[in-house]
Amino acid sequence: MDKDSKIYIAGHRGLVGSAIMRRLEIEGCKNLITRTHAELDLTRQERVEEFFHEERPDYVFLAAARVGGIYANNTYPAEFIYSNLTIQTNIIHASYVFKVKKLLFLGSSCIYPKNCPQPMKEEYLLSGPLEPTNEPYAVAKIAGIKMCQAYNRQYGTNFLSVMPTNLYGPNDNFDLKTSHVLPALIRKFHEAKTEGLSEVEIWGTGSPKREFLHVDDLADACLFLMKNYSENKIINIGVGKDQTIRELAEIIAGLTGFKGSIRFDTGKPDGTPVKRLDVSKINSFGWRARIGLEQGIAETYKWYVENVHNA
Repeated sequence: MDKDSKIYIAGHRGLVGSAIMRRLEIEGCKNLITRTHAELDLTRQERVEEFFHEERPDYVFLAAARVGGIYANNTYPAEFIYSNLTIQTNIIHASYVFKVKKLLFLGSSCIYPKNCPQPMKEEYLLSGPLEPTNEPYAVAKIAGIKMCQAYNRQYGTNFLSVMPTNLYGPNDNFDLKTSHVLPALIRKFHEAKTEGLSEVEIWGTGSPKREFLHVDDLADACLFLMKNYSENKIINIGVGKDQTIRELAEIIAGLTGFKGSIRFDTGKPDGTPVKRLDVSKINSFGWRARIGLEQGIAETYKWYVENVHNA
């Protein structure tokens, strides 16, 4: 992949896609192809194949997906499995038909079993039952992984699948009903501070442990792997460290300036007890995350405050 290659970023307006766009622009890539949902509905196979026929991209970053936290996954399971299956199936197949040189498929750490040994190694995939609250989304992502691997075996394509840990950063979703935990907490604590509230309520016990990766680090890893990795095996992307939701909440409370108390609603679900990726494989190739959690949250909070009306 060089600076003149035609590169299609599916989902370029989302958290991951926009970060990949920024990273490619820093790299000096000038031939970037994008389409909004209004311009191209990725769930429509005929439209996707017309697009690939017209544009003939050399490389594809498949970052388009329907994503959300526990509430969204629990409430809209049919939408999560349908949208993700159709989007990835259409793009992966069209990439084969129109001879894309290399495709990078963005999976998720939620593909691993609920009670997976920690840290989660790539070989633990399909070794046990999934977390019920996000099973439809996880099944769709696993199908995408297996589709990439099957096409590589049968057709000799170069499609790789990466499994990032929990992500955050600019352009995240801060909607309290559909967002992931970190952006939701940023919004909760910010609004509590600005409204003068004395307490913030958080779902669950606060004891689950999560690993968080700044999306700019993910974009850097994706570009690194696009240039240096071509195995027909999945690869984790993360920082290799985690903290409890309680610890995360305390960090965000401090960074936002909230002075009140934190109350945990133990009647709400916790989700997977522990989720930390084993990142020894990508580290062995020479890549490591560089953005520390507090630095990343501070930068994300600054972005949120500046864009609160659009976030």
